[in-house]
Amino acid sequence: MTDKNKPRPELLQRNRRIARSTLTVMIAFAAAKLISLAQTLIIAGVFGVGSELDAYVAANRIPELIVILISGGALTHAFIPIFSGFLAQGDLEAAWTLSSNLISTIFALALAISVAVFLLAPWLVANLVAPGFSAKTVQITVEMMRILLLSTIIFAVSGIFSGILNSHQHFLLPALAPIMFDIGILAGVLFLLPRIGVHGIAYGAVLGAALHFSIQLPGLFRYRMRWRFDLGLRNPQLWRVIRLMLPRIGGLGVFSLNFLVMNNIASRLGVGSVSALDWGWRLMQIPQTLLGTAMGIVIFPTLAALSELNDMTGKRDAMSGALRFILITSIPSAIGLIALGRPLISLLERGAFDASASALVYSTLSMFTLGLIVHSALEVVARSFYADKDTLTPLYAALGGAAINLVAAILLSDARAVDAGVLLNSIAETLPHAGIKRQVGNVSGLALANSLGVMFEVLSLLYILRRRWHGFHENALARTLLKTLVASLCMMAAIAIVDALWISTVSFHSLPFTILRLIVEGLVGTAVFAIVALLLKMQELSEIWIIIKPT
Repeated sequence: MTDKNKPRPELLQRNRRIARSTLTVMIAFAAAKLISLAQTLIIAGVFGVGSELDAYVAANRIPELIVILISGGALTHAFIPIFSGFLAQGDLEAAWTLSSNLISTIFALALAISVAVFLLAPWLVANLVAPGFSAKTVQITVEMMRILLLSTIIFAVSGIFSGILNSHQHFLLPALAPIMFDIGILAGVLFLLPRIGVHGIAYGAVLGAALHFSIQLPGLFRYRMRWRFDLGLRNPQLWRVIRLMLPRIGGLGVFSLNFLVMNNIASRLGVGSVSALDWGWRLMQIPQTLLGTAMGIVIFPTLAALSELNDMTGKRDAMSGALRFILITSIPSAIGLIALGRPLISLLERGAFDASASALVYSTLSMFTLGLIVHSALEVVARSFYADKDTLTPLYAALGGAAINLVAAILLSDARAVDAGVLLNSIAETLPHAGIKRQVGNVSGLALANSLGVMFEVLSLLYILRRRWHGFHENALARTLLKTLVASLCMMAAIAIVDALWISTVSFHSLPFTILRLIVEGLVGTAVFAIVALLLKMQELSEIWIIIKPT
């Protein structure tokens, strides 16, 4: 490499910091996902895909929506750029005053909304969340929704804690917080589930929220956080955060409304449809969280700082580098998840599913996984706008995506979806009767609609960003996309060959052989991907090694 082509020392140092912070977050998220999978194994063994699990999934929709809207992405994406600006200027008094006012206001708002939802829960479940449920399932859903509202109040404050720490470039404790949340749920699954049934999962979620809150306190003490209960309604910076939040709340509301619509439709498609939709989404979320969310969390403070300095070149480099990382990791992950989906599901459910339930979950997983790449890319692309303090444009894109999602969900979840499901999955033909085939096609159609909506959202945002930033190294992104796709398709072909040989020669279906099958096929696929990538001279792999190797 010539001196001309070598990256600038400051750029290399920044990339190393971003890469290592991303690796830290990925490892923490991976641990959380492993714990979550342990929960899934136990829950699947107890409930399979049935009405009780349907009730828990539905009960969590509105409490989860409250957290997302008032203390999740909406708040942090508005809060971090302003709070980071005060830190960059050394104005700690203004920074801590803002955070104190925000914590007090958000806590009061979450408490008021939770009380209202607690009182309206029977009507919300019966008319909005799951109108297709039986009376007994509706009652169970209402009971668990009321329990889960306790966790929303805790998360309202804990989410701000994460934003404060991330603004200080401290990513470890916020990354450990989801692990603690999953440990809480696991405790509920292990110790409460056998005693009080599915309600034990809800109580475990409340415990997990408390642990999510507590694990971040040492970091706040380290940075000498200051807090007193004061709504700060006269603080102009608080209102500035709120103004930036409102479009983001709208965008997240649209995203959550999409899931409420899908949940509503799925509740009418037969027992297990809501659970299967949730299974497919949760499994797709494993690589999406490890790759897209981890990179988005780490790159956001850097993009915000570069935007504050009006460093256009730095923003292009940072965003393009993050997207290239997502492409070379999410494309093979998506194709690999589809190729290995059937043995993976059989490993997780361990006999709890019959052929119909397995087909339902796999078809849904496949359609969600088609959107893994764009879901991951959205984490970076949307944050590029938030770093520029533009929360309106992503809202408009989300509205367009939601319209596509809604129309496609209606079209793909009716009788015509059977043909689409069979065409895309080639799995419904193995099922015993037309009713099951129809359910598989209908539910997978809902997942496909979601992927199409997010794809429109990402492409429209990239088009606008390219015009605003006068490009973002799109030629390099296109080369990365093409080479990664070729290597991933070769990987998929290799996995298919090994899988066919395995099925024809191995007649055992026990847990150890399923694990061995996944390991063998996964290693062969990874090796083929690496060999093809080297033959195609994908420089991104060597660049990643240069960044993360010890100095």
